Amino acid sequence: MASNRPAPEFSGFSADPADGGFGVEQETWEEWNPTEESVRPVRGKHRVARQRGGLARSSTVLGVGVIAAVGAGGIASAQGGKPAVHISMPDLSAVKDSLPEAKSLPGVGALISDGSDSSSGAASATPLTTVGNGQSDAGETLRARIMQQAETQQNAADATAQAAVQKAAAEQAAEEASAKQEKAEAKAAADKKKAAEEAKKKAEAERLAKLAKSFKLPVASYTITGTFGQPGSMWSSGYHTGLDFAASTGTPIYAVHSGTVTEAGWAGAYGYRTIITLDDGTELWFCHQSSLNVSAGQKVSTGDVIGRVGATGNVTGPHLHLEVHPGGDATGIDPAVWLRGKGLTP
Repeated sequence: MASNRPAPEFSGFSADPADGGFGVEQETWEEWNPTEESVRPVRGKHRVARQRGGLARSSTVLGVGVIAAVGAGGIASAQGGKPAVHISMPDLSAVKDSLPEAKSLPGVGALISDGSDSSSGAASATPLTTVGNGQSDAGETLRARIMQQAETQQNAADATAQAAVQKAAAEQAAEEASAKQEKAEAKAAADKKKAAEEAKKKAEAERLAKLAKSFKLPVASYTITGTFGQPGSMWSSGYHTGLDFAASTGTPIYAVHSGTVTEAGWAGAYGYRTIITLDDGTELWFCHQSSLNVSAGQKVSTGDVIGRVGATGNVTGPHLHLEVHPGGDATGIDPAVWLRGKGLTP
């Protein structure tokens, strides 16, 4: 039998990673001349020629490497929080059409299935998904913390502002209350002072009214013609020392208050004079009388007639000259002031 033409040599794919290959070894095919013995079927068992290396083993190595790399990258990303490792894959578009089905390759079909067993794919995909969810959850957690801190700070700021407003309102209310209290106290003090003054005036009026009952003006009908302290050459002291009640001669003169007559008679420039000493020691001088109705040592009461108006002594006309000497002093005081102090108005 004639021999067949020798089979052409086949150069496998380059296994050099620098060329972008995927690990298929090169091998030369030997010449084969089939004979009757070589093509006769073997009964009882089938023999399959052992494949040395070649495409099957190279594809297995490639698939396992890819799966391991992807899984390792996912695990590293999930554990360290780093982004997944970028893997550069070779361009297989040039040999894609000439490659056999992956499932028909020994040892690879179990790794690359039709989807019924997805544990391998899930194992490699799970870390990447977990990383994504972890980053998303971490971001949401961080965002939630930031929002919570911002809300806490805002609440604290609001509380501080509200406390400041309440404090200012309380201070203002306290100031207003203090001002009102001070105003009320001032008004109460003024009212109290006014009431005290009114009470004092009332008491004084009552005292004067009581005194007025025990004191009496010396002349009922008169005209004031000379006042205390009036200057002039007519008086030896250079000024008038008493109060003059001008009236007609013979007009009755009354005792201003109860007391004791200590003098009654002629007194030179004073004419006929009567001195009555009161219980407190004050002396009242009644001068220029035309006649005397009392004598020394006699007790008199308020309103008793002690003499009559005249023009005796150093005078220019009939009048009563009244002097007041507290404690019997030689220097007298203004009779008009003293009479007003007793509730009388001359």
